[in-house]
Amino acid sequence: MGRGAGSGMGKTGGRGIKGQKSRSGVAIKGYEGGQMPLYQRLPKRGFNKPNRKAFSVVNLGLIQKFIDEGKIDIKNDITEDALIASGLVRRKKDGIRVLAKGEFTSKATISVTGASQGAVDAVAKAGGSLTVTTTPAAAE
Repeated sequence: MGRGAGSGMGKTGGRGIKGQKSRSGVAIKGYEGGQMPLYQRLPKRGFNKPNRKAFSVVNLGLIQKFIDEGKIDIKNDITEDALIASGLVRRKKDGIRVLAKGEFTSKATISVTGASQGAVDAVAKAGGSLTVTTTPAAAE
């Protein structure tokens, strides 16, 4: 746009004079020409609990993989600290929660802050035990 005065789009190139919209690289996002914008037409939905717990999630299949690779020792109890030390979990957050995805075959004793019912059943089926502990941080 704006290739000489004879084109009818010369000088300011149809952008008017000065202001945000005359500058390059500027677009006013969400503006629909005076029509009520879409984000304002739709109703607000949902609720975010301000004090909800955030757990680090681990699948049983990954724990089994680390046991097979020798990174986790099943002679000792598998605690949250052991999972962090092995490198399987980066940080504890409000605790570690174990989920049942993957195969678990080791006879191991696991104690964590949370676990799904499927994970508890899978560990029991393998001959081990999974106990859910209530730490002071998780009891708040």
